[in-house]
Amino acid sequence: MHRRRRTALLLTAAIAAAAPLLTACGNDAHPGAAAVVGGERITVSQLENRVDEVRAAQRAAVPDDAQYQQAIARTGSLTRDTLHSMVLDRVLERAARDAGVTVTDREVQRMRTGLEQQAGGAEALEAAWLQQYGIPPQRLDANLRLQAQAQKLAQRLGTDTGRPEFWRALSEASKELDVDLNPRYGDWDAEKSSRVDAGTPWVRDVTAAGAPQTP
Repeated sequence: MHRRRRTALLLTAAIAAAAPLLTACGNDAHPGAAAVVGGERITVSQLENRVDEVRAAQRAAVPDDAQYQQAIARTGSLTRDTLHSMVLDRVLERAARDAGVTVTDREVQRMRTGLEQQAGGAEALEAAWLQQYGIPPQRLDANLRLQAQAQKLAQRLGTDTGRPEFWRALSEASKELDVDLNPRYGDWDAEKSSRVDAGTPWVRDVTAAGAPQTP
């Protein structure tokens, strides 16, 4: 169970909603993109929809306004961490594919059944994954598939998900995919397969002093 918890933490994340208004500029700009992974865009809209899914699930699970605000406060970085998760999911999928690792629906269902038995039922498992990892119920099976991929990849490499050999495989996949984040959300460290604070921006803050002023 510790390995599963570690992998779940690895594959989930959170983000700060407040950010200055940004517009793209320069040759490497990707208008409307939160990230570009393997030449494919993760749009800002897709990212916002994923964050909204988590917030809606939190709202449904915690109808009390005060408790809901506390839940929001605990996940104040939900957007950045959600993007981290969306990118890392694709990195893991590439690493698994490169290693010839596949996961069947039956394997996912078997993993879910075991976790439900440990948690005390399907609803208890969904509540635990939402609270601990920010995974809404409709994304649970997809998250479990990624966990199964991670475990099978580690087995193929003769290691586990916490060992350097596993992370080297993710690093190679990150480099292959040439991950490029909008620095509004940070930067991607291919060596660590992790989101970090932004370095060189490819966006312009239009709220800066040089931006046009309204009368």
